[in-house]
Amino acid sequence: MTIQQRFQQAKAFYEHWNIDVEGALQTLKNIPISIHCWQGDDVGGFETKRQTLSGGIDVTGNYPGKARNGDELRADLEQALALIPGKHRINLHAIYAETDGQIVERNELQPMHFTKWVEWAKKHQLGLDFNPTLFSHEKAQDGLTLSHPDENIRAFWIEHCIASRKIGEYFGKALNSPCLTNIWIPDGYKDTPSDRLTPRKRLKESLDIIFAEDIDIRYNLDAVESKLFGIGSESFVVGSHEFYLSYAQQNNKLCLLDTGHFHPTEMVSNKLSTLLLFHEKVALHVSRPVRWDSDHVVTFDDELREIAMEIVRNDAIHRVIIGLDFFDASINRIAAWVIGTRNMIKALLYALLLPNDYLRQLQESGNFTERLALMEEFKTYPFGAIWDYYCETQQVPVRENWLNNVKAYEKELLTHRN
Repeated sequence: MTIQQRFQQAKAFYEHWNIDVEGALQTLKNIPISIHCWQGDDVGGFETKRQTLSGGIDVTGNYPGKARNGDELRADLEQALALIPGKHRINLHAIYAETDGQIVERNELQPMHFTKWVEWAKKHQLGLDFNPTLFSHEKAQDGLTLSHPDENIRAFWIEHCIASRKIGEYFGKALNSPCLTNIWIPDGYKDTPSDRLTPRKRLKESLDIIFAEDIDIRYNLDAVESKLFGIGSESFVVGSHEFYLSYAQQNNKLCLLDTGHFHPTEMVSNKLSTLLLFHEKVALHVSRPVRWDSDHVVTFDDELREIAMEIVRNDAIHRVIIGLDFFDASINRIAAWVIGTRNMIKALLYALLLPNDYLRQLQESGNFTERLALMEEFKTYPFGAIWDYYCETQQVPVRENWLNNVKAYEKELLTHRN
């Protein structure tokens, strides 16, 4: 049976429930995923004055073929994008500036240091997102940045964040697509603090200065990202969920939820409906925590599907900005991008193919028996046939066939990198 025949057969199952399969595929085609560049080089970046990875971030593994410069990283991203259906975005950190060997401090970064990225994005019709890099730097060695008691260190990082917002504005204007510029900091303490309020006051003051800089919201969207704990900040993180949720609400900024930044028993999917009631837009970094914020490659698991279902059934496709954030150096890095991104898209398709309106009616009428029965039965509906058809129509490999492309690319290029 051909892919087309399997699709038509599967389509009939869904149409029995008045699900517009063709409409779902059209919707899916227009949902961009912001793919993080740092999976390709283990969060190394291209700074001339390299620093050891810090900020509670750890990348394990030494799989051969890590990108060593911008050209290699972009080539690797092109290979991944060729295997992922749809049109997407690329998310950069400030450490991916290209300065032609010149030492440029992070607070002095300018749009011109990212022109290669912009020209490449134009060529491939991609949007760009951005993050200031407040880790892996001598001025962040003690684990404090925007909340640092040293006014000079705070000023340095404030200037870096302002410069980053200007770079984000440049991306948005050059590519005619708003850039999400997201601030995450590692600030916190390893042991129980004697004063939680003062560091948070300093963080608030720093953010107020950063956002006082006039940046055109048509081109740049500001987000703030929380965390529960990290290596070296096990007992206290200055930028907690409550802090950033309150700050975003009061200052009309986006609150970004990273799925690895909460207690293992907390589900980000459960938080989305609440945030959507009070915020025009919400941002996500989708990862896969294993016992802690370990940033494993995203798999097609229950929580990923729940996140997608919350986005779809709450009519929030245009209100939730979806990005990815994982880094695994134990497997082929391009394969990691492809697996994680395809799974995110699969989850959205799965959610689009549910009888969401009918399931809502069942809940409202108290018919929990039929609701549970249908939710379980739809787990084994012929979803895979719809996914295969979508991949074929988007001219990317169907099922596991994409792995052959990755193996060939590894043999031809990656194995020759030192």
